[in-house]
Amino acid sequence: MSEKKLIRVRDVMKHKYDLVDGLSTVRQVLDMMQHVETKCVIVDKRHEDDEYGIVVLADIARHVLAANKSPDRVSIYEVMTKPAVTVSPNMNIRHASALFARLGLSRAPVVNGEGEIIGIVSHTDMVLKGLMQLY
Repeated sequence: MSEKKLIRVRDVMKHKYDLVDGLSTVRQVLDMMQHVETKCVIVDKRHEDDEYGIVVLADIARHVLAANKSPDRVSIYEVMTKPAVTVSPNMNIRHASALFARLGLSRAPVVNGEGEIIGIVSHTDMVLKGLMQLY
């Protein structure tokens, strides 16, 4: 019997991400994005008891571009998903992939035990960096 290899989210996630203020305009956010390869930004908590939000580029395309709105007149909080669904760095990528499929996600922040974001993981990361190692 062959032993199945365990690949965890921490093994495939991206460690760099963009954290933005919810009051920033869509244009400001796009101008300051440093990690375009993540294809998303995390919207910071407003206070300690708040939750993180997330905006993927598809959200901006749908709510700003397709709606023919000016990126200067739309705040990022208007297009974010909040609370963002998060995953643990210790989660098996098979479970993370199943969660993504069930909830229709393309990516999620990776949050440590203290509730701090330590990275981003996407279906692409799990497939390109993890799937080939499994078999």
